[in-house]
Amino acid sequence: MLTAGVDLAAEPKGTALAVIEWGEKATLLELTVDVADEQITHAASRVEKLGIDCALGWPVEFVDFVRANAGMHVEPAEFDGGMEWRRRLAYRETDRSVREHTDRWPLSVSTDRLGLTAMRCAGLLSRLQAAGIPIDRSGAGLVVEVYPGASLRQWGFATQGYRASADIRQRLLADLEAAAPWFSAGPHRQLMIDSCDAFDAVIAAFSSRAAALGQYLKPTAVQLERARVEGWIAVPNALIPALFQGRA
Repeated sequence: MLTAGVDLAAEPKGTALAVIEWGEKATLLELTVDVADEQITHAASRVEKLGIDCALGWPVEFVDFVRANAGMHVEPAEFDGGMEWRRRLAYRETDRSVREHTDRWPLSVSTDRLGLTAMRCAGLLSRLQAAGIPIDRSGAGLVVEVYPGASLRQWGFATQGYRASADIRQRLLADLEAAAPWFSAGPHRQLMIDSCDAFDAVIAAFSSRAAALGQYLKPTAVQLERARVEGWIAVPNALIPALFQGRA
């Protein structure tokens, strides 16, 4: 099995792509930074699961609000404006699920700078569809939404400051290798330390492996309809050694 992970940014600069082969070991075959959409599309054609660290959609309430607010005749009481109402516009159903299980809010796709990256992601998903890859935003198809920081915390790793510090990433990588002795970063190990984007791309590839094996918190039957519209973050629900069991 090949899995890929993408740490997506608004532009190629800051975007990283990792490909892991799951065989006798979990071998990091490729790790690239400053990645364009074409490279991601090519990787998607070769792997069994592609994890993208970016929101795949927007909250339903936010989309409805933008559509209604664009009208010329808005009733004065149509928009509540209160905090709870704004939270419904800011966060997706999957964001609320992540908050419930990890005690942390993901970035809001509708109110944080993540929105620019999500716009690029929408274009990327269109490219993938044009290449013949069906997109199911709930993660049921080849593409799945992932959140590397949440994955690491679910697997029991301390993550504070790892995005900002190469020293912390070096310690975190050593902890990862101790927990997953079957993982080989090979010649890409130093890049994982030097680049937080590269590090997260590798964790995204690990997360896509968890999704491929069904080792994640799936949307309930009630949540599934929204997940197909808004996207769904595949948060792991098993520890990291389970990723290598069976070596399927």
